[in-house]
Amino acid sequence: MMRLAALALLPGLFVAMVALVEAGRRIGSTRKIGGLAAVEGAVFGLMGLLIAFTFGSAAARFETRRDLIVEETNDIGTAYLRLDLLPPIAQPPLRDAFRRYVDIRLAVYRNVADVDAAKAELARMADLQKEIWDAAVVACRESGSQPATMLLLPALNAMIDITTVRTVALQAHQPPLILVMLALMMLACSLLAGFGMAGGAPRSWLHVVCFAAVLTIAFYVILDLEYPRVGLIRINWMDQILRDLRSSMG
Repeated sequence: MMRLAALALLPGLFVAMVALVEAGRRIGSTRKIGGLAAVEGAVFGLMGLLIAFTFGSAAARFETRRDLIVEETNDIGTAYLRLDLLPPIAQPPLRDAFRRYVDIRLAVYRNVADVDAAKAELARMADLQKEIWDAAVVACRESGSQPATMLLLPALNAMIDITTVRTVALQAHQPPLILVMLALMMLACSLLAGFGMAGGAPRSWLHVVCFAAVLTIAFYVILDLEYPRVGLIRINWMDQILRDLRSSMG
């Protein structure tokens, strides 16, 4: 919802910046005020700092989400391989449960834009996690195998824990106040930029439009990095490794 609201405001942000540049130019043409270089430098410097901060943190979260896909795939693959430690008779039901589990995990992120569908898949996932855990505990107890207990159960625990980490990482975003402050700084800088353009030379609409467009695009890229499942910058292709794992399960 936050992303959709911000995207809806992007055209307005662009138009507002163009208008403020022009307003600043007109104000500067009628009022000659000197000694503003320090003020302009401080405001533009703060805007640059905010852009660098929000872009850097968004990029870091993007990388974290990508790494977690690899980690979960490895955790599931490890737990699946360690089913070999159980008696042959106990393995088929658990292997079938693993296949259904991977299908659900893929469905969760395929339907992430549909909140209700994603929640339904997460509820199914929680039930299946309990089913897999209970079946594995019973199988380990009945087999009396110490290696199975010591190796399989910790692997299952890691497989279950990573789902919580990924869910939290999916919901972790830039605080809305930071994005609001960044937008306000862009508007303020537009006014100051227009004021600095005031003078005898005719206005250059090319520079005005480029200034507003560059800042608007920077704002959009930050939003896209924050929501890599629904924008132009995506990590969906990373799900292929989980699909490959599912294929290897038969």
